[in-house]
Amino acid sequence: MNILLIAGGWSGEREVALSGARQIEKGLTALGHAVTLFDPARDLRGLYAAAAGQDFAFINLHGSPGEDGLIQCLLERIDMPYQGSDSRSSLMALNKAVAKQIFEAAGLATPQWEFVPACHVNEWRPLLPFPIVVKPNTGGSSLGVGIIGCEEELDAYLATPEIAGQDLLAEVLIRGQELTCGVLEGETLPPILIRPKRGEFFDYDSKYLPGATEEICPAPVSDELTTRLQSMARAAHDALGLSDYSRADFMLAADGSPYLLEVNTLPGMTATSLLPQEAQAVGLSFEQLLARLIELGLRKKR
Repeated sequence: MNILLIAGGWSGEREVALSGARQIEKGLTALGHAVTLFDPARDLRGLYAAAAGQDFAFINLHGSPGEDGLIQCLLERIDMPYQGSDSRSSLMALNKAVAKQIFEAAGLATPQWEFVPACHVNEWRPLLPFPIVVKPNTGGSSLGVGIIGCEEELDAYLATPEIAGQDLLAEVLIRGQELTCGVLEGETLPPILIRPKRGEFFDYDSKYLPGATEEICPAPVSDELTTRLQSMARAAHDALGLSDYSRADFMLAADGSPYLLEVNTLPGMTATSLLPQEAQAVGLSFEQLLARLIELGLRKKR
């Protein structure tokens, strides 16, 4: 097939998306496909022209555009099949405040939270007790995330250029272990235990610097907890109306209770990213995972 690989974009996660695209291109080429790379940051207006003569679009974008449903919406307008969730579900999943309302309605435990629109950030004082986690409401890759222990730390955080002009989400800090669990269509994948070797949490450097984090798959947790994480990941996937694949992130509190943080609709797709590691654990190579995602995208089209 002729595949349009859409990657890059203009979010703070641009370089991560391009890095993943290089490995995806190698995998798609190994599968026998002809691949054309399209970067919306270079020529968003040229998307329709680039799609002409292509059989499928493979999206590897993080943040906005991509996970916000914008590119999916454009592809839907020209009836171009692609992998992953549709534009509406993508938009709801990326918006953390909206997703949390959906989690709560589905009975899924998530940390207590507050939404802070950009226009109210300057005068905002949290109702939640310190310590709290504050993050951009539609960001990813832990960019702009701060762990705040007092009013002075909050003032310093709010003054950082990185979060200027952004809507924010604040959560009660859950101290414990970090885990993630993927969903691949009808199958829930083995969870991964994440142990950052530096910093307080799984931040940007921990995610992308080689050797900065220990990732154990399958996670060395009880069968009961594994089943619970998989059930919550699947329930979140379904509640958001997602399709094909997703990856849910969790914090495991000291009392053993898992709390759902967010769901990623376009998980990282390098060969060593979290969801490909989970797929590997159930016998799917990186190339086989790519082939499965294409199959699922075409199935929705049919």
